[in-house]
Amino acid sequence: MFTGIVTDIGIVLSIEMRGDMRARIGCGYDMGTVDTGASIACDGICLTVVAKGANWFDVDISAETLSKTNIGPGGWPQGRRLNLERALRVGDELGGHIVSGHVDGIATVVEMRDEGDSLRMTFEAPPHLARFVAPKGSVALNGTSLTVNEVAGNRFGINLIPHTRQVTTWGGTATGDAVNLEIDTLARYVARLAEASAGA
Repeated sequence: MFTGIVTDIGIVLSIEMRGDMRARIGCGYDMGTVDTGASIACDGICLTVVAKGANWFDVDISAETLSKTNIGPGGWPQGRRLNLERALRVGDELGGHIVSGHVDGIATVVEMRDEGDSLRMTFEAPPHLARFVAPKGSVALNGTSLTVNEVAGNRFGINLIPHTRQVTTWGGTATGDAVNLEIDTLARYVARLAEASAGA
């Protein structure tokens, strides 16, 4: 489990095609405190550390993950920056919201505009996921816990404060970018219960 609070920015060092795709990711973590087999969220995708060095770790990425995320069939390009978060430990502060690292689909950045010191961004979600996005609810976008401001059909808006853009990869986002979307687990269960009640 994760919180959607980014703790490091990684960089894709290399991609290798095997049975699955293997990516080597450079990071600022003390890798002596990271076990092989540990989970690290990379742009919101829960991936398992399969090898590590002083300032890097390797992850294997399955075809299923490629089909559901913005990694794409060709893999992340070398040099791509990634939002990283280590798995939540008992006793850690829950500063964002509960994030599983299981990406539901891809949202697209459709509009960006300055609003005071903040950046207002509008995203378009796939219709089957948009129904789970609610005003003042939470979403995880590229692994970042964010609050939804408004919803209009399949589109929803969020505000990014300067601090968030400085400590994440959001400072380099452009219109048209595809981002990993994980809907709020609570919203999923509420919708499921409502469906069950309606069918009863």
